[in-house]
Amino acid sequence: MGAVARAVLWTAVAAHLLLVEYLFVRYGQGKNSLLTAGKFCGLHLASVMMLQLVLVARLPWLDRRIGMDRLTVWHRWIGFGLVWTLTLHFTFIVAGYADLAALSPWDTFLSLAGVTASLLGMVAAAIIVVVASISVRYVRRRLPYEAWHALHLLIYVALGIGLVHQAMEGTTFDSTGATAYWWAVWALVLAALLTGRVVLPLWRNLYHRFRVAAVVPESDDVVSVHVTGRHLDRLPARAGQFFIWRFPGHHGWWRANPFSLSAAPNGRSLRLTAKAVGRGSAGLRAVPVGSRVFAEGPYGAFTTIHQSRPASLLIAGGVGVTPIRALLEEPGGPTTVLYRVHTAADAVLLPELRALAKARGAQLHVLTGRTGAGDPPNVPFAPANLAAAIPDIVRRDVFVCGPPAMTDAVVHSLRALGVPRRQVHAEKFSLA
Repeated sequence: MGAVARAVLWTAVAAHLLLVEYLFVRYGQGKNSLLTAGKFCGLHLASVMMLQLVLVARLPWLDRRIGMDRLTVWHRWIGFGLVWTLTLHFTFIVAGYADLAALSPWDTFLSLAGVTASLLGMVAAAIIVVVASISVRYVRRRLPYEAWHALHLLIYVALGIGLVHQAMEGTTFDSTGATAYWWAVWALVLAALLTGRVVLPLWRNLYHRFRVAAVVPESDDVVSVHVTGRHLDRLPARAGQFFIWRFPGHHGWWRANPFSLSAAPNGRSLRLTAKAVGRGSAGLRAVPVGSRVFAEGPYGAFTTIHQSRPASLLIAGGVGVTPIRALLEEPGGPTTVLYRVHTAADAVLLPELRALAKARGAQLHVLTGRTGAGDPPNVPFAPANLAAAIPDIVRRDVFVCGPPAMTDAVVHSLRALGVPRRQVHAEKFSLA
């Protein structure tokens, strides 16, 4: 399923780019070679922006097959390509007009800034650069999730300004048909974005009317929130997926956090379990019972619909156990669970895991200790150790969720052991 979705997505992108380049060669030449290059980069800049919007539109068909974590990674890396394309577009346009008017680049820049359409393009470009700057890993890790998310929304302001800039310029294609195609694609992209990000979440929340049913402390820094609502049996949620949660009467509309379901949906309630790592998650313990909940989702491809083998291995790290615990409720073949924590006291939901493992006849192993400590070093996810613990690992589907470093280490070991990629399902808990 995932391979088909990726093929459809990238085939559509390639077909669009080829058609745009053909139309540009026929109908889009500039007044000199520099302006032609600038317009060429501008078309690709807009096409990259279209792709960026599709990747974050949260379209159910793509999300269930590829997963929001992977779509988000693609969005992030393509975003830096967007900045470089933007830089080339700006540079060629200024150089082209400077050549036409026999002015210096600085004087040309000031002259263009006096034209409304050009000024709007400059403002949109400045916003994109700011958003890209806060998305650099060094900066992103030092910003609270809520602050980063709020600043990142400025990209929609840049989108609106950029569309007005394109409409006012209106000189890329000297062809009615080519222009109609261009704006038709934009209309489809914007419709997909509005459907996935606005229409579907609003409809689901109006229909289901989510409310807090209970707040249960699991430990000193971990809490579970039970959410109920109407017709939850019609909500297309599966074990392993996550929602983006808002508690407007308690946190405000602007604060949203992605938390996995920590129990399989049963048609009557949903449960999230979170560790206090930020203001949003730390405040969940004080959410009043009966308060409103705004939930966007379900999202994620970390589900058993992608399982290809009867046997499975579930690997969790820290609070990344929440989707693993939900997956353990799903019926299936032979199952082994490896739960990695520093100490047994850090093993959240361990009694539930033990009860579920006993009911399913699954094996559960809690792996404690600090990685690298002791002699020999404690490296439970080294290839040799994984192979010794799970001799038939290459004949199992492996689901792994935890901190990024742990997830990367497990995936690397699975590749070294020859586990086929289609049997490896990984979700980094920093996103899920």
